[in-house]
Amino acid sequence: MKTTFFLIAVVLCLQLCAQSEEDLVRETLNKYLEGSSYSDPEMIQSAFYVEADLFLSKEGQELWVLTPKEYSALFEVRPKGKFNGRETTILSIDLHHNIATATAEIRITSRNMRFIDIFLLKKLSGEWKIISKAATLMPNGE
Repeated sequence: MKTTFFLIAVVLCLQLCAQSEEDLVRETLNKYLEGSSYSDPEMIQSAFYVEADLFLSKEGQELWVLTPKEYSALFEVRPKGKFNGRETTILSIDLHHNIATATAEIRITSRNMRFIDIFLLKKLSGEWKIISKAATLMPNGE
């Protein structure tokens, strides 16, 4: 009986720990997503490992690679804290110990644009950081 109770307690604890790690990953993703939706360069940068690479879509360029600092600078010309039309949704999070992958959708309905972003995250010094991001612009806002 004591062994069964102990095993149930261990399983519940592991589930709670996994959920809290997923919440922490979600928190990091939301720094990026909210920062880009409300033009907050500092919030955007706080989600990323400083040496991360962002592989983006750009018209006329097969691959556009930016650092977090270069990417966040794109939002400096917009009013900070004002919603800029980027509607975001986290579609999935897949967590394995101290690494995670995630997928998000970004819609800009005023421009009929839909992006899918894929993130690679790693827990560094106890904090989840995006270490890489790839984005694609879906054809015709699909």
